[in-house]
Amino acid sequence: MIEEYRPVKGYEGIYEVSNFGNVKSLRRENINNKGTKRILKEKLLKPAIGANRYFHVCLILDKIIKTKSVHQLVAIAFLNHTPENCRYVVDHIDNNPLNNLVNNLQIITHRENLSKDIKIRSSKYIGVHWFERTKKWKSSIRINGKKKHLGYFLSETEASKAYQFELKKL
Repeated sequence: MIEEYRPVKGYEGIYEVSNFGNVKSLRRENINNKGTKRILKEKLLKPAIGANRYFHVCLILDKIIKTKSVHQLVAIAFLNHTPENCRYVVDHIDNNPLNNLVNNLQIITHRENLSKDIKIRSSKYIGVHWFERTKKWKSSIRINGKKKHLGYFLSETEASKAYQFELKKL
C-alpha cells in the first residue's frame, strides 16, 4: 500500500492526514502578532496517547488549539465518516487503538461496537444467549440504558429475530 495524504477537513491547506495514520502540517507562511512573516516548514506531527488510549494530535487554526483523534481524522478523510452522527463510530478491526491504518478501520454502529468484542458468549447473535435454567434461548435488548426482556425461544434464530424486530423499532 502506498501512503496517500488528504486534507484534514476544516484545516485544508494547513494539515493533511494519510491512509497510514500520519498527520502533517503543510509548508505555509505565518504572520505573528508583531506582523513578522515567517515560513513554516512541512512537518510530521508527533501523536500523543490520550487517556482514552488513542493517538491524538493538536491542530491549530486562528490561534485556537483543538485536540483531534488520529483514527477520526483518517476515517473522515478516507472512509467519509461524519462524527456528528453518534450512531456510527470508527472501529479498530484488530482492537489495537494505536493501529490507524485505513484498512484497519471500519465504520459501524455504536451498538455493534459495544457487542463485537465480547469473547464469552453462548450465541453468534447479538442480544441472544443460552439460559440454562429454562434450557431455552433468551433474547433481550438494552434501550437508553434499560434492559428489556424479549422472551425465551426454542431456537437461537428465533431469539435473534425477536432482537432484530425490536431493534428496527428504535
